[in-house]
Amino acid sequence: MPELPTVPALLATAVEALGGKARKGQQTMAAAVAHSIDTKEHLAVQAGTGTGKSLAYLVPSLRHAVHTGRTVVVSTATIALQRQLVDRDLPRLSEALAKALGRVPKYAILKGRNNYLCLNKINSVIPDEAGEAELFDAFAISKLGREVQRLNEWASDTETGDRDELVPGVTDRAWRQVSVSSRECLGKGRCPFGVDCFAEKARAESGQADVVVTNHALLAIDAISGVQVLPEHDVVVVDEAHELVDRVTGVATAELSTAAISAAARRCAKLIDEQEVDRLEAAAESWHQLLEELPPGRWDRLPEGAAPVLAMIRDAAWNCRTALGPQNGGAAAADPEGAAARNLALSGIEEVHDAAVRVLTTFDDEDPATRRDVVWLSSEEVRGIARRGLHMAPLSVGGLLRSRLFGTSTVIMASATLQIGGSFDALAVTWGLPPQSGHTVDPALANGAEAPSDAGSVRWNALDVGSPFDHAKSGILYVAKHLPTPGRDGLPPAYLDEIERLVNAAGGRTLGLFSSMRAAKAATEALRGRLETPVLCQGEDATGVLVRRFAEDPATSLFGTLSLWQGVDVPGPSLSLVILDRIPFPRPDDPLLVARQKAVESRGGNGFLAIAANHAALLLAQGTGRLLRSVDDRGVVAILDPRLVTARYGSYLRASLPPYWETSDPEVVAKALRRLTAAAV
Repeated sequence: MPELPTVPALLATAVEALGGKARKGQQTMAAAVAHSIDTKEHLAVQAGTGTGKSLAYLVPSLRHAVHTGRTVVVSTATIALQRQLVDRDLPRLSEALAKALGRVPKYAILKGRNNYLCLNKINSVIPDEAGEAELFDAFAISKLGREVQRLNEWASDTETGDRDELVPGVTDRAWRQVSVSSRECLGKGRCPFGVDCFAEKARAESGQADVVVTNHALLAIDAISGVQVLPEHDVVVVDEAHELVDRVTGVATAELSTAAISAAARRCAKLIDEQEVDRLEAAAESWHQLLEELPPGRWDRLPEGAAPVLAMIRDAAWNCRTALGPQNGGAAAADPEGAAARNLALSGIEEVHDAAVRVLTTFDDEDPATRRDVVWLSSEEVRGIARRGLHMAPLSVGGLLRSRLFGTSTVIMASATLQIGGSFDALAVTWGLPPQSGHTVDPALANGAEAPSDAGSVRWNALDVGSPFDHAKSGILYVAKHLPTPGRDGLPPAYLDEIERLVNAAGGRTLGLFSSMRAAKAATEALRGRLETPVLCQGEDATGVLVRRFAEDPATSLFGTLSLWQGVDVPGPSLSLVILDRIPFPRPDDPLLVARQKAVESRGGNGFLAIAANHAALLLAQGTGRLLRSVDDRGVVAILDPRLVTARYGSYLRASLPPYWETSDPEVVAKALRRLTAAAV
């Protein structure tokens, strides 16, 4: 094979073909990614908005794949970025580099099996059981029926069976009627629709691709399940890497609820002896009674009476599992519908059994400081019905990522926000990597986890390629130092007055990011009667529709909560002001984060700084990053919480933000906003 052009030459070819301009940050990042692939050293790279980081990692990835014949996996946190890569970036880039690389590079998108339509399920009568709230809700049932009917019609037209291509979408409840998990799947060889299976086609396509785009959840499943989901690969690019730990934690979290146990029993009812099902139903009833008597919150030890009930659930589930027989038994080919029902029952039973075992095993260790899992009881109201469940989540995923991800592939971690307090170390140790100093991981930083014994042997580099924006000249960071410290009783009147003053000065054009939906709704309700410009609130329509309306009308403001902190990209004059009502610390009653803080403190570290402050710093960086989305943007980030400048940790949080020009003078900010408004008219 002839020698391929260098990465700088390929990047220049791509930029020219796509009509772009050479960007120093992009060139630096591409060279660093290529170096990491060549040396097999991991890389964490922070690349601000406008750098062109997607192209910077895709060009060296495609070159490596074509040169070696090995697939590169690109993992993202959001559907929006997946679609950007597969629908826009990779098609154009593959065409632009085809001549230089000697062939057209191939790419594919791969998601979890339950994201694809299951032809066997849609052609069988294997409905999921209705939830308790829907059994007596005729409207809910009719709505579900209409959605399933629409899915049946779509099944005849779709070429991919990919849920994300169904517009408008359907509820999770409806989608479950036509999809299966990997545990429930019959397998290509046993399923009558195996040849035409959408999930199998996607997997086969990914096996032939140079670059496979997936999501953090599937990357986690591939890493921790022991079952190969992704094609063979030696390089992984993790974009939106600041989200990785939370997504992996989500995949590794389990729940044991009465509803799950009862549903598993119902699935077994027609397949095994009635006595075995009755035992499981009795265990579900005992579990329900136990949970009703206990207050929500974290379990530091097993409550009185919990151990025998969990053992009852474990044993009853195992007896049902034994009675059901092996998954995908020999009868699958002759009776695919019966085999599908059996697999569905097995999936539910195994999840119940494994969850009960996991709780019991956790409390076998009498020392809370050495337990790997955090266990807590939650209570929430769904359609007027209280729903309780016991959750199990890993205290840390650093060790898992260290061995299963960084230990098997060269990993490129990329994001616009990876530095916390001016350093990459805080995030790196949550991934199981040693600090940049090269010393053993400080367990006071690693989400409460002890340092892996071989962490110091892992080699990785960190790079901040900067941003094309001149933050100090383009944006102002205004902290309302004169306001009172926020409390727990909603937005103080002074905060509403400050928001009114700022929005009026900006002529609308405001993205309001609030720490809770209650605060966002309260601000919207109060200010609609005080402002002459319109205010939209998250939840009043689909988020994408609201963002589009906000972008199209410069006078409009949009208020919302967490998903808007990271999901809004509105360049131009429609967004001149970003307001944050308070520092986004995690909820003080979040069981997992509280457990992580205590674990840090038990080892002599600062739990607040390592967990709560780092959590807030990441969100602050993401939220303030909504302001400048193009080099021509100008505006103000207004943080109403005075603790950002008055508290001791304030400087640590500000070090995580872009270098905006800072002020606490309300008159300076009001005048700046009025000038921007006048210039935009």
